[in-house]
Amino acid sequence: MKSMLITGPSSNAGKTIVSLVITRAIANRGYEVSAFKTGPDFIDLKYLEIASKKRAGNLDMHLMGRDGIRDSLSMNHGEYGIVEGAMGYFDGIYNGFENSSYDISRELDIPAILVYKPKGEMFSAIPKIKGMVGFPGSKVKGIILNEVNERIYDLLKEKIEEYIDVEVLGYLPKDSRLELESTYLGLISPHEKNSYVYDFISRAANIAEKTVSIDKILKLASEIQVKPYVYEKKRDIKVAIAYDEAFNFYYNENLKLLETICVVEYFSPIKDKKVPEADLIYLGGGYPELYKEELAANRSMIKSIRNKAESGTFILAEGGGLMYLLSSIEGYNMCNIFKGYSQMTNMLQRFGYVNMELREGTILGEKGDIIRGHEYHKSTIGIGHKPLFNISKPRDNSNSWECGYSYKNVLAYYQHINFLGNRKALNHLLDSIENKRKEG
Repeated sequence: MKSMLITGPSSNAGKTIVSLVITRAIANRGYEVSAFKTGPDFIDLKYLEIASKKRAGNLDMHLMGRDGIRDSLSMNHGEYGIVEGAMGYFDGIYNGFENSSYDISRELDIPAILVYKPKGEMFSAIPKIKGMVGFPGSKVKGIILNEVNERIYDLLKEKIEEYIDVEVLGYLPKDSRLELESTYLGLISPHEKNSYVYDFISRAANIAEKTVSIDKILKLASEIQVKPYVYEKKRDIKVAIAYDEAFNFYYNENLKLLETICVVEYFSPIKDKKVPEADLIYLGGGYPELYKEELAANRSMIKSIRNKAESGTFILAEGGGLMYLLSSIEGYNMCNIFKGYSQMTNMLQRFGYVNMELREGTILGEKGDIIRGHEYHKSTIGIGHKPLFNISKPRDNSNSWECGYSYKNVLAYYQHINFLGNRKALNHLLDSIENKRKEG
């Protein structure tokens, strides 16, 4: 799979727009394009899926491990792989470059294209770019300038190529047609305005075709040897996965693992009357707070999930799924499996990578097991149940807290985990389901 990484010196350089237009432009040429995002992001992934016309994947060493990022590539093989980098090129865990886009581009040995947006500068951009290109191990092989006009582009291109051993591949103009609407948690979810997102990507790709050399980008991509992913043996387990406007934050690697190893049926807590018959119910993250009225009004679904919990069905709930299983979200009645409430705030409460240490055995593991995850939410909860996880930040032991709540075979927590990097937890969950069935 010929691949490249799209990066920038910092967030808000325009990496997402450039990644989308390059992905769509290559797909428009008839190639199968597999898109990826470094880091734990869910929302950008959905845009990349629309641009590539297929599922996208994450590449994250903390969540997956170094072998796991190659497994993710294997799961989502194509003729070309476009990887959108998170944050700045060198920004990794804590105050280093571990797990950064730079780290991943070196690990996979793929070239990087630097998206640079000049801000009140001309020649001053040259030493900045030169530093990123010349840093030991840097894989930056091309530059795309963002939000410049043709005259400024020509002037900067001349000096960049005069002083730096790198090729300038084109530019995107400052154009309102290239601006994505935003929402309070990053980019607007594609679920909210599907037609807008489809039209935006098509329009942006057409604009980019006139100012960016897609042919040069295709030549720049380098081959990654990707072996077909070998899935574990099929299990006689059925999984019901909530997927609709309220619940759609899932790592695609998790979905592919479950779809291949188990039998999966998707359902909507908003629209369906009851949860499908299943051995495991998986409630992912999303925006339940935006659909609290619809969720609260679907009393038959709430009753169905409560009955499943009481009967001992296994339920795994992450992020927004935890909120849904509480008594209420901002005063609207929910499943009441856990006595407590959720309230939204105007600022992030928790964000970033975490290690989850199990205080006692749960459906995901035994006491003392460490599960690697990610947490990102603006909500707070009030809950009387005993927390089962000790949560800490990797590389930073100065900050720790508690989370993770269990009732019968239900486990709910704020964090999101990727099973590629937590296969032991996935197998423990599936083994627990099979063992319960054997016990009758």
